[in-house]
Amino acid sequence: MSRNPKSPAPQRGSTVAPGVRERSIVLVGLMGSGKSTVGRRLAQRLGMRFADADDEIERAAGMTIADIFDRFGEAHFRDGERRVIARLLGGKPMVLATGGGAFINPETRALILKDSLCIWLDADIPTLVERVARRSHRPLLKDRDAGEVLRELAAVRNPVYAEAHLRVSSASTPHEQTVRAILEALATWKS
Repeated sequence: MSRNPKSPAPQRGSTVAPGVRERSIVLVGLMGSGKSTVGRRLAQRLGMRFADADDEIERAAGMTIADIFDRFGEAHFRDGERRVIARLLGGKPMVLATGGGAFINPETRALILKDSLCIWLDADIPTLVERVARRSHRPLLKDRDAGEVLRELAAVRNPVYAEAHLRVSSASTPHEQTVRAILEALATWKS
């Protein structure tokens, strides 16, 4: 397989099953599960491009996600999210970090499961609460208790995230441990 010349060369120790780099790897999970941070590091280790769907949505819309939610509502945001993810997955293989709700949309989920290798980064609620407290840009947490919101979201979303091809724990350990766990899972993954 030819590599995108803008992508870094795979680092030593990034042996993965044949065919893994031939399609995109999409990270799903609740907010705070580490999709963006882990995704950047995973892409570097695999020598693949990285994209954060939320950043791409903001770039396409010319406004922040919070502004999109405030101005147009969640349904409008989800439609734009679906279109941006479809465009990204239609290009060269990459590691893609999605927003927490992207995989919940049936059309987006079907596209991800068909055209990529989907990995659910699963983390416990205390870890997620601690991580989301570091940033204040999350519209679903606006004026609400993070623990309560995350428990509600987990109850609804975790059964859907369970449809991902792989599930990797994103515990309250350094993100590099999660990257290593993903690489170990990819070394034995069979498509």
